[in-house]
Amino acid sequence: MDRLSNTVRPYAWGSTTAIPELLGTAPTGEPQAELWMGAHPGAPSVTPRGPLNEVIAADPVGELGAAAVEEFGPRLPFLFKILAAGAPLSLQVHPDLAQARSGHAAEEAAGIPVDAPHRNYKDANHKPELLCALTPFDGLCGFRAPDEAADLIAALGVDSLKPYVDVLHAHPEDAALREVLTALLTAERHEMAHTVAEAAAAAAHLGGDHAVYAELAHHFPGDPGVLAAMLLNRVRLQPGEGIFLGAGVPHAYLSGLGVEIMANSDNVLRCGLTPKHVDVPELLRVVRFEPGEPGVLRPEASPSGEELYDTPIDEFRLSRYVRSEGAVPTDITAEGPQILLATAGRPTAGEVTLAPGESVFVPAGEKTELSGTGTLFRATVAA
Repeated sequence: MDRLSNTVRPYAWGSTTAIPELLGTAPTGEPQAELWMGAHPGAPSVTPRGPLNEVIAADPVGELGAAAVEEFGPRLPFLFKILAAGAPLSLQVHPDLAQARSGHAAEEAAGIPVDAPHRNYKDANHKPELLCALTPFDGLCGFRAPDEAADLIAALGVDSLKPYVDVLHAHPEDAALREVLTALLTAERHEMAHTVAEAAAAAAHLGGDHAVYAELAHHFPGDPGVLAAMLLNRVRLQPGEGIFLGAGVPHAYLSGLGVEIMANSDNVLRCGLTPKHVDVPELLRVVRFEPGEPGVLRPEASPSGEELYDTPIDEFRLSRYVRSEGAVPTDITAEGPQILLATAGRPTAGEVTLAPGESVFVPAGEKTELSGTGTLFRATVAA
């Protein structure tokens, strides 16, 4: 077992206070968006034996287990994070595995540098995600029913939005959503900026459920993603609740602190709320225009005390232990690699006591005894 030293990523949307409060450190005044735990080459965790990616590369089977290496190759297949959104993230979607492989191959063949601003596929992997809230967490996830989106937009009373309202009412669900999103993202930018400004003013006046769109326009003035966001479900998670984001599902995190786990990939296609590149044709190829309520996940408890967030993904498996005073020690063993993260109290894994925000890497097959009190998240593989 190795205690991890982890890197904070200072993205502009990050909260200046949430991660320092969790860690018990003084804020720096700069945004602290994500605390990464894993072997991503961009910011690998560091162990007493060296950077985790190098430790794994030196003995993949010993660190990850034979089954994980056979299934995913000689690398940790997930990235684990603490995410602190102080401002909205971009409206985005991730490809499925086949789309990622074909898109990556095409861009490689075209000679597009991997760090080019217009590059969509930095690798050949998919990027399903699971976020579990540590504080109340606000976001957007998946498409609303078109009639519901139409009513939300119509309430603004903006004349230039009436054609979109009519389409949402008149067309079949998937066709309506595709047509409206396409129109929003391909409209003449100056005209759309004027429409967004009108919509934002109306949303601010209405308040209530519309207030968030005025806030989005404050952060991203003139961005058509403000209107695209009105096509999506609003999601409010309470601490302990989670949400799974599969391929093709448009989403954006708005605010809050959470634990996030994802397949190890950097593939993002953006829909808006960003100054970065938006590849509309490729985006429309990847988005799944399927309305429906977002499924809020609540952990399923087992007799061992483990509470599992069930998802249909092999690259990761997330669970937690909420240990109260007097709880008996619990032994855990996994065939694959594990990262254990404390988020409250001072739970102990083996001989290591963890304060909030501290974590350890446990190699495959190693038995670990959990004791002490507090909340501890367990990230491993499902395969």
